Amino acid sequence: MVKVEFLGPINKNDMDVEINNLSELSSILKNDSEVSTWLETCAVAINDTLVSTKDIKLEDGDKISLLPPVCGG
Repeated sequence: MVKVEFLGPINKNDMDVEINNLSELSSILKNDSEVSTWLETCAVAINDTLVSTKDIKLEDGDKISLLPPVCGG
């Protein structure tokens, strides 16, 4: 089981899912209206390390963070 957290303006509670890689998570979230609009623009981190591929094997207890782009000053 991995934990998925949605940061910033994404209006969704954390969720626990049984997945093996980020491709599986992407398939799940594409059907979620609260998240699907953010998928193309979010950065993704696994255990607080940014990743750029969906092929990384996930382990039980991993934490995935979806980080939407934000502006600040």
